[in-house]
Amino acid sequence: MDRRPTIIDVAKHAGVSKSTVSLVLQNSPLVKAETREDVRRAMADLGYVYNRSAANLRSSNAGLIGLVINDLRNPFFTEFATSVQMALSARGYATVLANTDESPVLQAQVTSAMIEHGVAALILSPAYGDEQATFGAISRAGIPAMQVLRQVVPADRFPFAAPDYESGSRLATEHLLVQGARRIAFVGGLEGRSVTQRRMSGYLAVLAEAGLSPLVLPGRPGRVFGREVARQLAGEFPEVDAVICFNDLVALGLLSGCAEIGRRVGFDLMVVGFDDIEDCAQVWPALTSVSCGIAGFGQTCAETVLAWLEDGKVPPPETLSPVELIRRASTRD
Repeated sequence: MDRRPTIIDVAKHAGVSKSTVSLVLQNSPLVKAETREDVRRAMADLGYVYNRSAANLRSSNAGLIGLVINDLRNPFFTEFATSVQMALSARGYATVLANTDESPVLQAQVTSAMIEHGVAALILSPAYGDEQATFGAISRAGIPAMQVLRQVVPADRFPFAAPDYESGSRLATEHLLVQGARRIAFVGGLEGRSVTQRRMSGYLAVLAEAGLSPLVLPGRPGRVFGREVARQLAGEFPEVDAVICFNDLVALGLLSGCAEIGRRVGFDLMVVGFDDIEDCAQVWPALTSVSCGIAGFGQTCAETVLAWLEDGKVPPPETLSPVELIRRASTRD
């Protein structure tokens, strides 16, 4: 077994129920001596170690779950973290939250601190770089841990869950082609990162199917880059009539940049964002965006980790949730 054995593993090995194992661990007189010996033998065979402090937390319907987020300044991640925290609270768990600000050093530090303070499980939207410093510590701790929204280590070691980014950019590209676009660019996102490639992959596939050439302009995924790229597109690539942005922050910056140079969004240039944060419906023109259903996704992630922690239901290596294109004025809708 390449993970820490659970109470469920002991129950299966001994041929008894989970509740019987719990009674043995509590030294209950309700369990027959023969059954007690079978359970203790199974514990020895599997190397199961009873964590009394964790058991006390569970028995009082309280526990700690670590939530590590790469960028809480981005409303997309803030909404995700809020939905996870609310879902965990509803089940009697407290959330220990940390923002790493895209620093792998800080990520390793806060993750180790959470483990030392006895978190029962971890949910990470990880920073890139020095993955072993963080995930090696988690492996040694032997607690359930999920990668969400971004994948930085193999999913067969740490399960990964995210919205279906590829389908999202496919929907966006197909929509722009139907709207009459003939030169579509993909802007934003740092090169070499798996999340950038995932968010771009549907775009590349649809253009290849249509016999059109892609134009990719990478950059830091924020408003500053979006504002700057508005001038770059107008000056260097005037033939571009539509843009898919890595995220909504890039798209919102692009809208501001177009306003500065007098380029009409929705007419001179169609713009699609990605994530569908609240601002998309409030700006002018309203921004078409790929909705990741992030609130529901966060709740599902919380439920998945709790099922793993409480019932031993290990999630599959990869889980992709559905996305939807929300059409607004920035693409003439």
